[in-house]
Amino acid sequence: MNVATEQRQFTALMRLFHWLTAALVLTILGIGVAMVASLADYHRLVSIHRPLGILILIVVVIRFVNRHYSTLPPFPAGMSPRWRSVTSASELLLYTLLVVQPVVGWGMLSAASYPVTLYGSIHLFPILPHNVMLYAVLRRAHTVLAYLLFLMFLAHFGTVLFHTWVVRDGTFSRMAPWKVRAQ
Repeated sequence: MNVATEQRQFTALMRLFHWLTAALVLTILGIGVAMVASLADYHRLVSIHRPLGILILIVVVIRFVNRHYSTLPPFPAGMSPRWRSVTSASELLLYTLLVVQPVVGWGMLSAASYPVTLYGSIHLFPILPHNVMLYAVLRRAHTVLAYLLFLMFLAHFGTVLFHTWVVRDGTFSRMAPWKVRAQ
């Protein structure tokens, strides 16, 4: 493997987890919107939404651990220290939201005494005691966090597009799903 390519790009495993996370988040956000918009399909959609949220939690935890033990490619040379800090902080916020959102959903369902069915008769244990008031607070928090996650997703996507098409600094190539050749 070419050393220059390794330094310019995240590892293949990191890129795989990134794009898997993106696909899962887009899917669950779409299902969340459909759940609110279509009461006729609500139960079918929520039966997909719950295990998908737990899958996102698992993938993001694995992704975070993998990131911790991997060498990251450098930021583009022209990126200022300030923007490097902003980028790092926004990545941390995205990771936080991707962990907190499913945990809040799991807690919300636990507080309502609803089982989190993963598949068939496989259920997750409750993480909070039954409490209607707590359920109400967590339900609102889950909604607010969903909007915040959606906004962060759009900001992340928009920033990548800006760096790719306007700044042209190779930001996208760091996480491109394909192998980028050294120039």
